[in-house]
Amino acid sequence: MAQPMTQDELKRAVAHAALREIPDGEIVGVGTGSTVNFFIDALATIRSRVRATVSSSERSTERLRALGFQVLDLNDVERVPVYVDGADEIEPGGAMIKGGGGALTREKIIAEVAERFVCIVDASKVVPLLGRFPLPVEVVPMARELVRRRLRAMGGEPRLREGYLTDNGNQILDVHGLQIEAPREFEYRINQIPGVVTVGLFAQRGADVALIGGADGVSTRTF
Repeated sequence: MAQPMTQDELKRAVAHAALREIPDGEIVGVGTGSTVNFFIDALATIRSRVRATVSSSERSTERLRALGFQVLDLNDVERVPVYVDGADEIEPGGAMIKGGGGALTREKIIAEVAERFVCIVDASKVVPLLGRFPLPVEVVPMARELVRRRLRAMGGEPRLREGYLTDNGNQILDVHGLQIEAPREFEYRINQIPGVVTVGLFAQRGADVALIGGADGVSTRTF
């Protein structure tokens, strides 16, 4: 009897499955995180087909450059046909919680530019309702306590990610205890709090397709 795949094996499987989403000779948007690391390694096997990349974090940029990819500044790019990234949670409508790795702002910017957002996850990240994973909120440091009070009033318990600054020099509040039933509306409300840079709720611009690694292989959901 075959042994069940480990989580890393599932991540590797969805990372390789994402290669079929990559158009020839185009710029590829690349996210951040453990599953994306597998994708970057897989992308190196078709490097000659990739014109260049844009990256959502310094960590991914370093990995891409080490494998011989050109990494462009997004300001120098007119279009990004596809963006591949993971998620901490994804629900049936394609809304996601992202930012566990701290790159939520740059991830959201590239997602907004991308024509197609491909989310790669293992099956443990698929949930009926967002909120079990703490929701990251990137904040300007001087606004931290203001934002914390507002988030508490919205039903969450915000905790400072201790000893961490984003690539943009900001802090992150991880909001525990949420059950997000209307993700698009909730994203909008958090965005209105002064001092919030980005909320790691990707609902207004969610995934277009999810590649999900499970016991029976990689399945595809479109939204």
